[in-house]
Amino acid sequence: MRERWFGATGRRVEGELELADALVLDEVSDVESLHEAHYAGTPIVVRAASADEIKAALSHPEVAVAIVPPDRRDLLDLDLRELTYGP
Repeated sequence: MRERWFGATGRRVEGELELADALVLDEVSDVESLHEAHYAGTPIVVRAASADEIKAALSHPEVAVAIVPPDRRDLLDLDLRELTYGP
């Protein structure tokens, strides 16, 4: 079983997340901010409303998790391996 952790907080990702201590972004173009937050141990969360946005967010190793809007719960069923490398 693969476990996921919320940045350097030591908290496992499961269910709802408390985002008070996280850097929450709408996109990942500011690479310097990603590096700074990651280096400081701040979890980085990216909002994503499409498969392409999820792929872009998770292509950055600094990103702890991508969150999707409630009306796009279908995105939770994406096969990230296939999205990244193809069928």
